[in-house]
Amino acid sequence: MKPIPRRKFIRGTAMAGGALFLLPRLEAAMWLDPQTGGNYFLKEFGIDENLCQKLLAKALSRGGDFADLYFEFTLSNYLGLEDGKVNQSYGNISLGVGIRTVKGDQVGYGFTQDLTEASMLSAAATASTLCDMSATPVATTFKSPNKGNYYPLSPDFNGIPAQAKLPLLQGINQKCFDLSKEIVKVNAGFQHSFKRTLVVTSDGVMAEDLIPAGFIYASVVAERNGKREQAFWNLGGRRDLSYYTERVIDEVASKAVNNALKLFDAIQPPAGEMPVVLGPGVTGILLHEAIGHGMEADFNRKNISTYSTMIGKKVAEPFVNIVDDGTNMNLAGSINIDDEGTPGKKTMMVENGILTSYLHDKISAKHYGIEPTGNGRRQDFQNYPMPRMRNTYMLNGQASVEDIIRQAGNGIYVEDVSNGQVKIGEGDFAFYVSQGRLIENGKLTSAIKDVNIMGNGPKMLANITMLANDLVMYQGGAGQCGKNGQGVPVGFGMPSCLVKSLTVGGTQQKGA
Repeated sequence: MKPIPRRKFIRGTAMAGGALFLLPRLEAAMWLDPQTGGNYFLKEFGIDENLCQKLLAKALSRGGDFADLYFEFTLSNYLGLEDGKVNQSYGNISLGVGIRTVKGDQVGYGFTQDLTEASMLSAAATASTLCDMSATPVATTFKSPNKGNYYPLSPDFNGIPAQAKLPLLQGINQKCFDLSKEIVKVNAGFQHSFKRTLVVTSDGVMAEDLIPAGFIYASVVAERNGKREQAFWNLGGRRDLSYYTERVIDEVASKAVNNALKLFDAIQPPAGEMPVVLGPGVTGILLHEAIGHGMEADFNRKNISTYSTMIGKKVAEPFVNIVDDGTNMNLAGSINIDDEGTPGKKTMMVENGILTSYLHDKISAKHYGIEPTGNGRRQDFQNYPMPRMRNTYMLNGQASVEDIIRQAGNGIYVEDVSNGQVKIGEGDFAFYVSQGRLIENGKLTSAIKDVNIMGNGPKMLANITMLANDLVMYQGGAGQCGKNGQGVPVGFGMPSCLVKSLTVGGTQQKGA
């Protein structure tokens, strides 16, 4: 089949896509012929093995350790309501290929949105300028790796049309207003995308994937006696329409409304150093930001991370085990294959308190003389991959939540955090606590707000003194991790844990 020029393909899909985005009463447009079995890019654009060999040979024509091709087609769309009325509706289509040549830890990269042979060869020639040596041979055959299926989809999956989103959003809107007369404004939105990828490597891997991503959310404003509070909640991940049931609508609306109403009675806690209990679930973002980034192998290979010399050494108490996992079903950070063609895996970073592994892409894995962990990820075809987290979480401990809170004595209990800042090298962090409680005399008391928690990631990890057996994984889809200008969806989770001491920024010094 003759390759379809990008401009012609985009023009055709955009016409159908525009109807899909703007006219929710229309039936879902079936303009994209769904393909399975590793042949979508072959059938739509003529990307066969011979062409891939030619492109890879061009990328390695001046030498290099290896080269790879990353083909991508992504369709994303968003529908938003404000107080029951559609106020935003838009979509985006992305199509192209990124071509990478690697020598040591250096990368040559070219990309194009035009999937014609001439344009792709030009991008490959750009990548090849990294080196000036004799050509490196390319595999003569390609095989698909054994990979899991962590976000099963119907063979005819074409995304979630606006006509299906609208009643769900209307349901959230109505539910929020029905839950409390103090709710004065509701914004509800549904973001969803699906991405088709094909990764072909010079060492003989050819792997294709179909990847959904998205979330539904409610953002509410409540008013009481002239005072306003607001809250947000979302649910999603790598899912199709069947996930977004009445139960999901109820949970999103109820959580957003209840969180907003709790803030009317919330107080600011005293400031100072004190015990902090991290509740289960979404507080895992602290684990991700303050600790997980420091375990990405590129930061360690470059001696930026505090953990650069800590493999095989104690970093936490023996009951602490930390995992980065691409194999959780339907979570936002799950991957069947990473963006270098490595199957999704489960990686133990900390085992029984000992740092056992970094998170590796192919470059860092070669540097350390080990196998890649499946953490080579990229935002899109215009960017090359780097070590990135997937779903990062801490395994259960043995304590009860009640015992942990009792042991804390006087401090704070954190339920939800946002707006974090982290220094990757040192691990210093600050997070805003959007939902939490005071702990007084070993018991949960008043709700708290307008407070930051600050500390150092490695020190926080070392200062975890108790872990509960209530691990919860974050079930939202809005978690995007930024690194070097690239964003990728991630997941995280935590059991309740007691951190012996963190800095809490409140109204006054503790005991003043």
